[in-house]
Amino acid sequence: MGLAWSPTASDKTIIRAGAGIFDVLPLPYEFTFTIPNATPFAGEIFAETLPPGAFPTGAFAQFGASSTATRATYTEHQPKRNYVTQWNFSVERRLAGGLTATLGYVGSHGVHLPYRMDNFDTVLPTLTPAGYLYPAAATSQTLNPNFGRISGNLWQASSSYNSLQAVVEKSLSRGVQFHGAYTWGKSIDTLSATVADDSYPNGQMNPLFFNQHTSRGLSDFNVGQNFVVDLSWQAPAAKTASRLATWASSGWQVGGIYKASSGQPFTPILGGDPLGTKLDETNEPPERLVGPGCDSLSNPGNPNHYIKTQCLAFPNPANLYGNLGRNTVIGPGVSNLDFSLFKNNPIPRISENFSAQFRAEFFNVFNRANFSSPTDNRIIFDQTGSPISSAGLITSTQTTSRQIQFALKLIW
Repeated sequence: MGLAWSPTASDKTIIRAGAGIFDVLPLPYEFTFTIPNATPFAGEIFAETLPPGAFPTGAFAQFGASSTATRATYTEHQPKRNYVTQWNFSVERRLAGGLTATLGYVGSHGVHLPYRMDNFDTVLPTLTPAGYLYPAAATSQTLNPNFGRISGNLWQASSSYNSLQAVVEKSLSRGVQFHGAYTWGKSIDTLSATVADDSYPNGQMNPLFFNQHTSRGLSDFNVGQNFVVDLSWQAPAAKTASRLATWASSGWQVGGIYKASSGQPFTPILGGDPLGTKLDETNEPPERLVGPGCDSLSNPGNPNHYIKTQCLAFPNPANLYGNLGRNTVIGPGVSNLDFSLFKNNPIPRISENFSAQFRAEFFNVFNRANFSSPTDNRIIFDQTGSPISSAGLITSTQTTSRQIQFALKLIW
């Protein structure tokens, strides 16, 4: 349901609002990595610890005949209805000089969303006043020791999104046209992926499915602030008596796109399996320390040590589930300017609509290094509690270096 209303006779102000509830149907891709990969359709070998030199032939001989090496899958029976509620409200105002400004609020809330688990077959902890404590690995047992891995889907995730959105645009006038948009928002959920729990590079593998409060945090794809502006200008031609001078000064067009955004979140983790979950993929959080300088866990501008490891500690005891929340560290943002210069050359002798356009395009003009998040080096401590020297090291960028290209485009 929606409405649009102009409170004045001039129609310079328009108020819009809308809301809706939408079913989210389960799709085949959500089951791609579960049902077809379970016994008896596929066979896998799982091993917790292998002696040195035992891979691959020794591992196969040791575990190939095991009756507990198969893989199972679980899909929630009769799940609750999965739906999303969306709403929005905006005010648009036409200003002088061909300007139009829009300010709006957009929100949504999803319930009973797909909750994809790569492996349910874990050791269950005990909830204590200090947090979740896991039993000794030597005597603990997974949920179903008859299988090496149990993957599947639940419909229990939830999500919420709220944002302030502003748009300013100018229609083509005197050769100038531009469009600017700014979004300040936050997306929160308990799991962002549907095909696999770690579909995103910053995704959390095998979270505590029995307590979603431990994984509720910023969505893997959340970008808190995003600003984009594009501008184009068609330069007026100089009026001269010379045909050559008129051609040389006409048809020029300048354009640019600038983007600035905050970074995506990620979670520092522990290496190995100090908790004793006996999972094949672990994602165990450290302890977050409270003190001066630890309000933020990132070192902006330091690609060699982006994570403030001094604000994180190995859990004590080692089988205590850490208190660091999901996606609590915000990665580096982006600042990028692309620039273009065009020369349009009509060729009426061929056709009235035929023209040759010379294009010079410059990507990342300022050659800024827009670093990626250190998702490849987010392990803070190894399984014994020893610090990892490469923790927080950034090894890639989100954008390329400065790129320049020239082209000739024929338009008809």
